[in-house]
Amino acid sequence: MTNQSLSVHAEKFLALEDKYGAHNYHPLPVVLERGEGVYLYDVDGKQYFDFLSGYSAVNQGHCHPAIIETLQKQASKLTLTSRAFHNNLLGVYEQYITNYFGYDKVLPMNTGVEGGETAIKLARRWGYNVKGIPENEAKVIFAEGNFWGRTLAAISSSTDPSSYKGFGPFMPGFGLVPYNDLIALEAAIKDANVAAFMVEPIQGEAGVVIPDDGYLKGVRALCDKYKVLFIADEIQTGLARTGKMLACDHEGVRPDILILGKALSGGTLPISAVLADDEIMLQVKPGEHGSTYGGNPLACAVAMTSLEVLRTENMVENAAKMGELLRQGIRDLNSPFIKLVRGKGLLNAIVITHSNPDASWDLCLYLKDLGLLAKPTHGDKIRFAPPLIINEKQIQDAVAIIGEALKKLG
Repeated sequence: MTNQSLSVHAEKFLALEDKYGAHNYHPLPVVLERGEGVYLYDVDGKQYFDFLSGYSAVNQGHCHPAIIETLQKQASKLTLTSRAFHNNLLGVYEQYITNYFGYDKVLPMNTGVEGGETAIKLARRWGYNVKGIPENEAKVIFAEGNFWGRTLAAISSSTDPSSYKGFGPFMPGFGLVPYNDLIALEAAIKDANVAAFMVEPIQGEAGVVIPDDGYLKGVRALCDKYKVLFIADEIQTGLARTGKMLACDHEGVRPDILILGKALSGGTLPISAVLADDEIMLQVKPGEHGSTYGGNPLACAVAMTSLEVLRTENMVENAAKMGELLRQGIRDLNSPFIKLVRGKGLLNAIVITHSNPDASWDLCLYLKDLGLLAKPTHGDKIRFAPPLIINEKQIQDAVAIIGEALKKLG
């Protein structure tokens, strides 16, 4: 389905992965060795636009000079102490990020899924200690179509069989409601044993599904009404990706628990964070939750620089402006194979309509041949999410590539 075969050089790396690695991913057939800004380069030196950005972990662009400088400088001094001891950067980072987002406390972790697990533990403990839910009866409600990882807890809330099938039994105390449905949410959280509702402001893995205007405000109002914590999973939607610092900012709502990850590190190492106020965060006592690497000096230094460049380089504003140009440019292609273009800021997706069920995958192969990397999700959807430093000329060039690839789809 592709016009460009892999080089012998590239095939060697794919063969090694196939022989020695677990077969739990199905990557696009390209072998990358270098990144700079909005571009990636393969082992044969070919340049590509990166339109996935490491699932929004590389919002600041590949190998951002300021982030890499911080990484190298701190890596030569101190990388890890564990939380058995204090280090000179943890408190500084905690002050910085809590002031940045307006919360009393932060609990630092590593991966996004750890952030989700942390938020749920906090919500359950708050439910028992503050709301008065009977021990072991706390419930957490999720939206259908959610994706926050593949741990046993994460797949216990999933509605995607490829995530959960064959991995049971599942975590008790989880419930599901349709996304973007306030009536169903209210019916679920009337239950006095519900501690929290965890939701992505925009569903990323589901194909950039955007709720109706007012949905997040409605969630906030219902959670207040029934004394339920509003947990916002902003791991993919946060940190300037949607044209606001947080996707919740589009409706001016403040979640009780905020989960961040991915671009918190600028794509350099796993860093996540859970933010909440004292009433929630201080329910967890020493020894009850933690991580060997959580809050390590290297992560603290890198996260502060990653957050700083988002502001100083106006990435929120650029994401909003370039996102509009990208969506309009794709619409102007008038392709019969594009059923829908949707998104906010630089978190976008197209929905493909074609008689070939593999059309989305084939289109991504054509895009690769022409110098743009993207990946299908859920069959007929392709995310377009370049680094937030992309400029107008690069958007125009990328749209031209998309147009050429669509012609090849035939």
